[in-house]
Amino acid sequence: MFKLTAKALACALSLSVAGLAQAADPIVIKFSHVVAEHTPKGQGALLFKKLAEERLPGKVKVEVYPNSSLFGDGKEMEALLLGDVQLIAPSLAKFEQYTKQLQVFDLPFLFNDIKAVDRFQQSPAGQGLLKSMESKNITGLGYWHNGMKQLSANKALREPKDARGLKFRVQASAVLEEQFKVVRANPRKMSFAEVYQGLQTGVVNGAENPYSNIYSQKMHEVQKFITESDHGVLDYMLITNTKFWNGLPEDVRSELDKVIAEVTVEVNKQAEALNQGDKQRILDAKTSEIIQLSPEQRGMWRDAMKPVWSKFEGEIGADLIKAAEAANQ
Repeated sequence: MFKLTAKALACALSLSVAGLAQAADPIVIKFSHVVAEHTPKGQGALLFKKLAEERLPGKVKVEVYPNSSLFGDGKEMEALLLGDVQLIAPSLAKFEQYTKQLQVFDLPFLFNDIKAVDRFQQSPAGQGLLKSMESKNITGLGYWHNGMKQLSANKALREPKDARGLKFRVQASAVLEEQFKVVRANPRKMSFAEVYQGLQTGVVNGAENPYSNIYSQKMHEVQKFITESDHGVLDYMLITNTKFWNGLPEDVRSELDKVIAEVTVEVNKQAEALNQGDKQRILDAKTSEIIQLSPEQRGMWRDAMKPVWSKFEGEIGADLIKAAEAANQ
């Protein structure tokens, strides 16, 4: 009888020790993304890991998976909702099935420059969009810049008519599809990881990306011309699974919020420098000609693409578009 009691006691003690060990295990946060590590998003993910593990030693462990090594951009949202990954930072164009309002960021020639994008994102309207998908179990934690988009092609694009008949890779976004349709080009949906091969083999003839994406994915090696159009913004929203985030211990969540705020400032500060540096590297490589548009030429592109605004005004909201446009002042 005593032996049974001793065994039971030993078993209970063992379970208790195991339970304590388990309780002490760090919270694992998997951060998956689809771009190279030296891009703004790649650098942001690494800085988040560094600061989170420094500020919450033993409490948090961050695993970063770059270059679609864990999930490609077609699967990462599903993985987040299933809890297989805890942080992702998809392009703002990826959210239309969760909220139509975020399509505002895809409207061509809405923002004059990245400073206008910043002002809108920091405004009450922009901050409100971070919480616009919580009913779908998605919480926005911040906006990360990648930069203003440039047009690339194997044909010089100086005026809208130059794009006619070309096949442009687009993200899965109705606005971006329409943007190319209005200049009589042919949009083709394609995942980011497939773009280089698509351009190399001629499945698509052109694309739209910030300089950091063009350079890091070596698109300049398979595109003869890059038009500095600044026609749109390719930014990311850092998001998490709402249930996961709200389920974190309050002290951990509070510290991670502070870390994200710091990282966001740093990412957005570095993004422009990274893009300008990669622009220079593309120039040095001498594989692509960078075309500078005159104010008149840029005006032609803007006039050609602006009908896209009215087409999506009902879905996005006229007030939101006005708030975004007001950020140019």
